[in-house]
Amino acid sequence: MNTQNDDLIQLEKKLLEKQDRLEKEQEQLQKEQEALRRKSNELIEKLSHVAGMTTEEAKEVLFSQVEEREVQAVAKIIKEKEEEAKRTADQKAREILIDSLKHGALDYIPEYTVSVVKVEDESMKGRIIGKEGRNIRAFEQATGVDVDLDEEGVIRLSSFDQIRREVARRSLEKLLKDTRVQPFRIEEVVNQTKKEVERIMLEEGQWLAHEAGVFNLPTELLSILGRFKFRTSYGQNLVVHTLEETKIGVHIAQEVGADANIVRLGCLFHDIGKVVEGEGSHVVLGVELLNKFNIPEVVVNCVAEHHEDKPFSSLESIIVHIADAISGARPGARYEDYEGYVKTLKGMEDIAKKYEGVEDAYAFEAGRELRVIINPGRLSDSETVVLANKIREEVSRALVIPGEVKVTAIREFRAVSPETTT
Repeated sequence: MNTQNDDLIQLEKKLLEKQDRLEKEQEQLQKEQEALRRKSNELIEKLSHVAGMTTEEAKEVLFSQVEEREVQAVAKIIKEKEEEAKRTADQKAREILIDSLKHGALDYIPEYTVSVVKVEDESMKGRIIGKEGRNIRAFEQATGVDVDLDEEGVIRLSSFDQIRREVARRSLEKLLKDTRVQPFRIEEVVNQTKKEVERIMLEEGQWLAHEAGVFNLPTELLSILGRFKFRTSYGQNLVVHTLEETKIGVHIAQEVGADANIVRLGCLFHDIGKVVEGEGSHVVLGVELLNKFNIPEVVVNCVAEHHEDKPFSSLESIIVHIADAISGARPGARYEDYEGYVKTLKGMEDIAKKYEGVEDAYAFEAGRELRVIINPGRLSDSETVVLANKIREEVSRALVIPGEVKVTAIREFRAVSPETTT
């Protein structure tokens, strides 16, 4: 036991000696550190005196030099990445679009909707006209279409509403087979045909939604989608166009990592305003209708922005716009009525030119933009703003133009002094 105690005493002595030695060494290090700090401060003061800069100024110079070197390095990397992206972007974009078109390819026949009913016997026209024209008046009143009997062998039905024209066509075909053509019978047949067409539209809406991969929509909304069957845009049937666009848009969304479900709904509803009655463009009418059915805002934005009437708010909105452009612009998809197109543009320009203070007007972007040149001596800046709004409202009211019309009024005053000669 004594031996162990002696060992512990010796060990304790050694530890105390070592602790004393460490404390002395630590004290010596602190003194050396303080000496080095003083020396460093002296050197900094001497350098500042020689360079004419304070410590903070020297730091700023040093940091700026480092930052400049790093900026140059980062800029070099960015430039290299941009060049690499340019080399691969076009090829990748072509691959995505070609693959999307392959998925969206449909059996397609351009439809130029003209409601014409063939008549085998000219005497049947007399039955349709009726005594003193009472039958044809009853038919036009019940269907809301104009009847043209002047051409031999056919009866032409005219109306801006294609659904009314379809009801009239089906009703007329039934009446031509009926021996009892009279106002009461005409009204009865037309009412039956309206119900038949409504049933067809509901079935067509269900088919379109299911083909697009959308389910559980309200029945009323499905019936409105079914109107696409009787609606064309530049000769392209809206059912075909919508289904084609949806397939293209969904595939692009899957390729770029966007939300395919939002794109699917945006493509399905993008032209729904074209089959809704009301004032305003089909974009505005479509947005109002979808809001009534509480469709998600991100989908409504896709509809509101597909003609770039508003800035794009999401990647999905851009994809809907691109898919619409691909489907509508591909060769053979649409029939262009060039005569009507030129007439519309000229109508826009004529509306603007009739206002006082307007020197000239030019329609651009397929009629979506109208640029008006203002005489600066006739109108002030505030009057120019008011005039631009008036022109936009009248153009939107008087002409049928897809999307919102943008009116740009240009008022510029220049004063040029005459050149002096010596």
